[in-house]
Amino acid sequence: MRNLHASRFCFFLALATGLSGGVRGAAVDAFVPEAASLTDYLRRAQSANPGLRAFEQRYEEAMQRIPQASALPDPVLQVTTFVESVQTRTGPQENQFMLRQKIPWFGKLSGREAVASARAEALWFAYQNRQLAVARSVAMAFYEYAHTGEAIRLTRENRDLLRKLEPVVEDKVAGGADLNALLRLKVENGKVEDQLQSLEQKRVAQSARLSELLALSRDGLLPFPEWSQPEPVEPDGAALLRAIEADNPELQMLERKIRSAEARRELARLESYPNVSLGVNYIQIGDPVVNPSTPDGGRDAWGVTLSVNLPIWVRKNRAARAEALAGQRSLESEWENRYNELRAELSASLATLKDANRRLELYGNELLGLAEQAVENSRGSYESGRTGILEVIDSERSLIDLQLLYWRAAADAWQRRVTIQTLANRPILGKFSATVRNEPQKAKRPQH
Repeated sequence: MRNLHASRFCFFLALATGLSGGVRGAAVDAFVPEAASLTDYLRRAQSANPGLRAFEQRYEEAMQRIPQASALPDPVLQVTTFVESVQTRTGPQENQFMLRQKIPWFGKLSGREAVASARAEALWFAYQNRQLAVARSVAMAFYEYAHTGEAIRLTRENRDLLRKLEPVVEDKVAGGADLNALLRLKVENGKVEDQLQSLEQKRVAQSARLSELLALSRDGLLPFPEWSQPEPVEPDGAALLRAIEADNPELQMLERKIRSAEARRELARLESYPNVSLGVNYIQIGDPVVNPSTPDGGRDAWGVTLSVNLPIWVRKNRAARAEALAGQRSLESEWENRYNELRAELSASLATLKDANRRLELYGNELLGLAEQAVENSRGSYESGRTGILEVIDSERSLIDLQLLYWRAAADAWQRRVTIQTLANRPILGKFSATVRNEPQKAKRPQH
């Protein structure tokens, strides 16, 4: 039976062997993201993100509740010393010792353990869900940052090309051409420079966001990561929907909460049955004073006690059962609602991915080539005097707009692929598993 021991062992083994890019406790600056890939970022986040460590400790906290829930109540030892001894036939009573143990009705202890175990398992899957959420956040920020890098690169290229045109235009103006062409070029240069400055500030904010997710203490800007255009893919929507229902940790978390609610219903039913208390009494008897010759004089006495509580408050017990049933039905509706939300998110992501692939095909195979050819033609025509500077500026602007749209489509495609894979709890880009796939059947105390 796969259990939580295996899950925890695999997880910590992965951290120790480098799957997560380092061990917890390593210096936060050990991560060097020079030309790093998405997998490098994901490994770093899984090993260093403090939010994940917080969820892990919540799970550990829940694990410690299991032995508490399944344990018997503490026994009670009562000692009575008689200030004024009670005289009996066999002698005065001096001290009385009573040991009592409460024993819940059959099934109550195992039911409490089942509730605690299901809650711990729910937190295990909440931890997995948090791992996927962090991985998705890192991937979204990664591709936004990469897209900003492309935008800065293309804007700089456009600025440099426009600057190279200035001497040509100035020569034409010196030769008697219209001064307005030079003015328009300088205005366009100013607009491009403004766009570049805005992109640089956008980079600062995005770098800070990535550093936060990666738990980096460095203050400088992260270098732009490695990435490329994605190959068009057509995911199987039906298979992904089945994977979401089977493997999405948020749904599994809700299933464990439903299981916990079922155990609480059984506990509420058992509350109508009494608990038993067993005890032993021991009384120390002193030597008889009134009649020293009494047989068995001074002999200590002992006895066994049995007591039960009387669960006679029917309305209270009935309300407890109704409360547990309402809680279970609430969780079942929550599961259904979340499943519908995940299904809608999957459909939206598949549609966005399909549109991104279409745009990549349109821009990459058709429009970009035409725009580049138009730029070359407009430059040659302007240098030969057959056209004006406005045509050159418009063609340059059209080209960079298409290039930015192309890389926007690439970022959208990568982001939607990651979203789909995290929804179905599949390895991201086929390389990085954000969660340990072992599923606990019964939560037990993990051994380190």
